Amino acid sequence: MPSDKMTPSPEVALDFAREWVEFIDPDNAEHLIAADMTWLLSHWTCVFGTPACQGIIAGRPDDGCCSHGAFFSDEEDVARLHESVKLLRPGDWQFMKQGLGKRGYIEEDEFDGEPALRTRRYQGACIFLNRPGFEGGIGCALHSMALERGIEPLEVKRDVCWQLPIRRTQEWVERPDGEQILKTTITEYDRRGWGEGGADLDWYCSGSPDARVGAKAVWQSYAPELTELLGEAAYRELARLCSDGRVSAWSPCIRRPRSPRRIPGNGVVPTTSTPVTAAWASTAPEAVRR
Repeated sequence: MPSDKMTPSPEVALDFAREWVEFIDPDNAEHLIAADMTWLLSHWTCVFGTPACQGIIAGRPDDGCCSHGAFFSDEEDVARLHESVKLLRPGDWQFMKQGLGKRGYIEEDEFDGEPALRTRRYQGACIFLNRPGFEGGIGCALHSMALERGIEPLEVKRDVCWQLPIRRTQEWVERPDGEQILKTTITEYDRRGWGEGGADLDWYCSGSPDARVGAKAVWQSYAPELTELLGEAAYRELARLCSDGRVSAWSPCIRRPRSPRRIPGNGVVPTTSTPVTAAWASTAPEAVRR
């Protein structure tokens, strides 16, 4: 283990008890939302750039969860990246020369047996990941650029990158009276969300007590992302339910009351979405495509 990393706490079991709440979307009487309050009321936060972040691949803690690059969800996702790259300056992106060169910043791969595109991997991680020693600081070039310019990171990042570790699934369900409604479920994107590959991750933050050190609860720190996933009216109702005190914040993933220190020279620890790999994730499209 690198000397600047803390000894990780054991991750919690995947099947611990959770509390849920269901409510109807104020803007759509045929839209039911099921929200995992145990997750949303937790104080999980991204701990990238601190001793708590171990990285998903052993021996590469400074990659965080960006080791494999990110698959695209659709053509709109690809188009957004092209527009976002136009906003980057050399001081934002360590590998701008390589990314704008002949090989570009997107590569072809295969996902679930089908051809797919992902952000190019360069020197072992996503080409948009700035590494230690870069003057602009480590971390996602797109994320850092957005924070510096006052832009919501979800406006410039890949779908999978800004949504994780929120998991949204949707399905049509039939009520006893025969009426069909759309049910949206909001919960934690735990290891199982990645399919069989999730078990192979060396470390994963959403189940780690070491990442439960946020100043705000997830429903607050991820307000822009949850609003994008649910709509403004539904998020307002979710926020009311989270803040009225009637639902407890019980969780087996409680961290001792201290925050991990930042590593000097490692830039800003993100407070909203963090880039997350979609590699080896056989079930990811159901959760990340909008």
